[in-house]
Amino acid sequence: MLTAPRPERRTSTRTAAEVSVGQRLAPWPVPVTQLSIAALATATFDFNDVHLDRDAAHERGARDVYMNILGSSALVNCYLTDWAGPEARVVDFRTRLAAQNHPGDTCTLDGVVTGLQPADGGTHVTVDVRGTNSLGDHVIASATIALP
Repeated sequence: MLTAPRPERRTSTRTAAEVSVGQRLAPWPVPVTQLSIAALATATFDFNDVHLDRDAAHERGARDVYMNILGSSALVNCYLTDWAGPEARVVDFRTRLAAQNHPGDTCTLDGVVTGLQPADGGTHVTVDVRGTNSLGDHVIASATIALP
């Protein structure tokens, strides 16, 4: 479904000593295809026809089918947990969509660490993520990740 190589997928969990405010995550360019849009919509049980049927999307004013918010959120969560490692947990997640993701475009996810806080015997790391495509911002998210 996703043809882009993923950024570093850690096999060990990051420690607080490896993270600093202002640290940038490696960008992840994700090609957007009709198949990836349909697969993410189906995986999240969103059978709204604008994610599956070009004609329905056109009738509602979109130029093509487009990715749903749950699919975009899944990509952001994958990006974050690949960066943080297998024992990290996303404990807070906020997201909003802006420009639509259409087939034939690329959505590039970029992240930056914006906060570190000791918590529960570990560290909470706040990361802000933007996913941009040819239309501008597609997804804007902020997540708190618990590191052991």
